[in-house]
Amino acid sequence: MKKLPIGTQSFENLRENDCIYVDKTEIVHRMISEGRIYFLSRPRRFGKSLLLSTIEAIFRGQKELFEGLYIYDKWDWSQQYPVVKIDWAGMDHSTPERMETSLVFNLKGIAQNYQITLEAEYAIDCFGKLIESLHTVTCKPVVVLIDEYDKPITSHLFDSHLNPIRKTVHDFYQIIKSSDKYLKFVFLTGVSKFSGLSIFSALNNLDDITLQKEYATVCGYTQEELERNFSEHIDSAAEYLKMTREYLLEQIRYWYNGYTWDGKTAIYNPFSTLNFFKVQEFGGYWFRTGTPTFLIDIIQRRNSVNEILTPIVAEENIFDEYDPTNLNEVPLLFQTGYLTIKEKELTPDGCAQYTLGVPNSEVNNALLKCLLRSYGKYPNDLYIDKLRRTMQHQITNFDEDGFARSLGAMVATVPYDLHIPQEAYYHSLMLIWMRLLGFKIHAEEHNDLGRSDLVWEQP
Repeated sequence: MKKLPIGTQSFENLRENDCIYVDKTEIVHRMISEGRIYFLSRPRRFGKSLLLSTIEAIFRGQKELFEGLYIYDKWDWSQQYPVVKIDWAGMDHSTPERMETSLVFNLKGIAQNYQITLEAEYAIDCFGKLIESLHTVTCKPVVVLIDEYDKPITSHLFDSHLNPIRKTVHDFYQIIKSSDKYLKFVFLTGVSKFSGLSIFSALNNLDDITLQKEYATVCGYTQEELERNFSEHIDSAAEYLKMTREYLLEQIRYWYNGYTWDGKTAIYNPFSTLNFFKVQEFGGYWFRTGTPTFLIDIIQRRNSVNEILTPIVAEENIFDEYDPTNLNEVPLLFQTGYLTIKEKELTPDGCAQYTLGVPNSEVNNALLKCLLRSYGKYPNDLYIDKLRRTMQHQITNFDEDGFARSLGAMVATVPYDLHIPQEAYYHSLMLIWMRLLGFKIHAEEHNDLGRSDLVWEQP
């Protein structure tokens, strides 16, 4: 069997080490042939870095890496272009000063690879001079690839460094616009879309492909790609777990499929899918890599669990409402991967309208447990899992007295200082528990007899 590319973000390493590569070069070929300046938002660990690495290899003319792929006989490999690749995740941005130093060091390192010396002291001057010098030295337009463009900002959403770092990043991206005559291609990726940054306000020719149907599958795996590229791994897992191939595929779909960016094409989370094939055990691999604590804090502070537990209908402009000084939890949950598009339709006036929901079982279960630990202060997931199994047994056996005792245990761990006189707090705790027990939840439902606080529906 071919190797699983777990943790491999370099296209060159992936191809040279005979790892599985799900061919995305048809989409990439269309992108680099039809446009110049792009932005793509996807959740963390969804393949953005590998996508940038693939594009970098194309513009560097590394034809040998693409043998057998769609683009191999469709690109002019004799044309090679200078590439400026910036990965914010690999730089120090703990303070504005360290970020400036780290960025200058990276830019001067790129310049040295082309025998260019940068004398400028500040990052914005180095960036502009580097692009101009590369164009002059190579007589070719420059390719700029920026990975995790929003990382410096998301790392400082709630501290005093936010404003100075935001200004530095804003000024840095302004250089892209002023250097337009030297540029061949620009591609920026990130998790969040900060509409106030200069890449959106200044680059009026920026093509945001995040929700465009032509690029819905540019990251992640479709059902056909999963079954075609991982066939041997599917058979191996089915044998190990003593499942039929069909049943195993159904379970993989239940756990890791369900992301969509066009409301139609379902995508598998690549990180979780690869880790499942490696371990051959279902689990929350993507979620374990780090749930932003600020996300849980915002949900609890605003008591907005309904945004997770019930479908949300939103207009398209909500995806642009990501202001780091006034965070809206709905676009935050969508852009970080905890909500996805379940349906897209057009309103009578022709505007796009989206229904958002939790993508799959992995995200649902792990996020609910995380919220429960925050709301109920439960000691660990083992306690939650044990109480969940007990309550499920009591419900299916109509054990009213036992279920009442479990409800008492459910709130018994809430510390005295959280015993606030707000029904909404306990209402949210109940909502989370019922969802974790497997029920569809309808909160505040109105009917001809009045209003129900909570209606459970067993799927």
